[in-house]
Order: sequence, then C-alpha cells, then structure tokens
Amino acid sequence: MNRQRATAFVPGHVTAFFSAHPAEDPAVAGSRGAGLTLSDGVDVTVDPVDDASAADDGLDALTLNGESASIGAVADVLSALGVRARVTLETDLPIGAGFGVSGAAALGTALAANAAADRGRSENELVRVAHAAEVERGTGLGDVVAQARGGLPIRVEPGAPGHGELDGIPAHARVEYVTFGELSTEDVLAGDTSTLSAAGEHAFSRLRADPRLPTLMDASREFAERADLLVPEVAEAMEAVAAAGDPGHDDSVDRAGDGSGTGASMAMLGRTVFALGTGLSDVGYDPAVCHTHPAGARLIEEER
Repeated sequence: MNRQRATAFVPGHVTAFFSAHPAEDPAVAGSRGAGLTLSDGVDVTVDPVDDASAADDGLDALTLNGESASIGAVADVLSALGVRARVTLETDLPIGAGFGVSGAAALGTALAANAAADRGRSENELVRVAHAAEVERGTGLGDVVAQARGGLPIRVEPGAPGHGELDGIPAHARVEYVTFGELSTEDVLAGDTSTLSAAGEHAFSRLRADPRLPTLMDASREFAERADLLVPEVAEAMEAVAAAGDPGHDDSVDRAGDGSGTGASMAMLGRTVFALGTGLSDVGYDPAVCHTHPAGARLIEEER
C-alpha cells in the first residue's frame, strides 16, 4: 500500500452554551448546545511511518506550532485507525482558551490519517472515532461534531453521527475575540455539571424557539451567568460592549448575516470573550478577527 502525507483543515469552534450528557458509550455521550465555527482553525498534517523502529526513534510524535506536544485524543485516533505517524499541528488560535483545538486535532488527525494510510473509512466513521477519543479523554463533548459540520451549528441531540443530531443557524458573521488565558475543560467537565447543564438546557430552549444570531448571543450571556462560569476579565469586556449599545443595528443587518449589534459573550470553556461584528474593537480592545466558517473540516492537501 502506498502511503502519503495528508493535511486536513478543521475550523475552530466557540461553544456559546451547552449541557453535558454522559453515557457509558463515548459515541453516545456528548452535549446539547450551540456555537460558531471559525475561519481561524487548525491545519493537521499526518505523515505515516512504515518502519516501527524509525517511529520509536522519534518519528511517531506530535508537534504543535513547531513545539513537541502531547494530545491524548490524537494518539487514541491513530491507535483506533491502526496508523503510526508523525502529526504536525499548526494554528493561530490560542490553546486551552475555548476554541476546540483538541477537538480539531483529533478530527483533523482522523481525516488526514485515513487519507494518508488509505484506511477507507467514511466521514461519519471518522467523526465517531474523533468524538469518542475526545469524550474519553475528557477534553470535549461537542466540538468534534460541530467542527465536522461547520457554520453556526446547533447540537440538537448529543453524540457522534448515528446517535447525535445537528441543526444550524443560517447566517454568517464577522467574529472578534480576545483571550485572557487558559481554563481547563477537563476540570470543569470532571466536576458537578448539574447547574451548568440546567443553564444549558434553558439556553437551548430559547434558541430552538428563535434560531437567530441575537438569540444565540443573548442565550450565551445568560448561560455564562447562570452556570457561574464568568471570569472577571470576560465579564468586564462583556459589560463594556453592552454599555456601548448597538449603534446602527436593525433587523436588516441580521438578515444580511454580519452579526452586528449582538453584544459579546464568553467562549465555553475558556477565559475568552467573543463578539460579532465590531463590538470589541468599538470599545477599545485589540481583538483577533475572523469569520464564521461556512463548511466543516476538510482535506486540503495530499502529496505522494
């Protein structure tokens, strides 16, 4: 079998709100909620290694932006596909700050390893492998399925393809974000999630009744407060954007899909504030700027 290098792009994912739904089977476990996929994402390159001894000498490794790294879900995906490989991750997204980088790494590895080693798995199978790896490692519950879909996904039912169900908000938005540091997803998910999940179910009901961008942002802010997840820096930025109001906002702007005038909220789970339109730059922050991503994860390169 000819082996080749393959590269996948996976959009970043900001979760606006969620409720946790554990299950014994990691493919069934997951979250219900909603968020945004981003044009800023992760490039994942997989170089299969034929010679096991060469891999043991250091080729079977993972690097993130040129530095040696360890992401358990990536190792689990390679193991599930029976692939030994070097995995290279490149991203401009902040790490551990609520952008779904570990989910992107797992999903991108699944897509690229399948192509590089000619494993012949379908998209749904690969999403299930990556989702299960994330759930078992405790690093995410819904990023993978959202990143596979793209757009502004609504996770209607938890779980991987075959178990979960997805919908979406038909819109496009400019996204600004500022990160103030890391927040451990593992620590939050390992604790008592009953209050968080109750807040997530309330937010989910609001959005399902009115699946528009302003409702998503309103529900996200309310979720952050109800779930007691707000950190001071994020709360301060949210308050500044809210105090500045919505100049020039009208319904036609939302129909156009640029997301203007919908305030700011907190990325789950991270010490990150995000806003649609120009909310953060309007109040003096110097945010990173991207857009919602119209499509899900995809292969972008296959070189023999």
